[in-house]
Amino acid sequence: MKLSTKGRYAVMAMVDLASHSQGSPVALADIAERQEISLSYLEQLFGKLRKGGLVKSVRGPGGGYLLARPVVQMRISDIILAVDEPIQTTRCSPGSPAGCHNHKGRCLTHALWEQLGNQLYRHLSSVSLADACERRNLGSSGMYHGATGSAVAAQ
Repeated sequence: MKLSTKGRYAVMAMVDLASHSQGSPVALADIAERQEISLSYLEQLFGKLRKGGLVKSVRGPGGGYLLARPVVQMRISDIILAVDEPIQTTRCSPGSPAGCHNHKGRCLTHALWEQLGNQLYRHLSSVSLADACERRNLGSSGMYHGATGSAVAAQ
């Protein structure tokens, strides 16, 4: 399973915004440069984030974007869903009785992948933007993947 760049970049940009805002608007060009994301792509994402009520724009000199609510009240799942990124692990449409096979049946492992998607959504809903900014998103997996390699808790 892979989360697309849309969801990942939206989360990266929101963490950057939260980390650099200090109560003042942050220009998308600054976020684009720091995170090495195309400015035009960020403009599209922030349009969706604004419509989703997660950011607000400030026009004029010194303008940019601000968070629309406190970082502790914003969940990573909110950000991903605001940019129309489905958290889906099956090929089937969510909630549809029809499966992904040609005969509209579900594959043998459908329940496994559906449960994985549910766990992923629960995890992303449990992590706030504040947690991501403070890098407090270890979660309950017991696994940490750091920049210098990976350490795995007792198995």
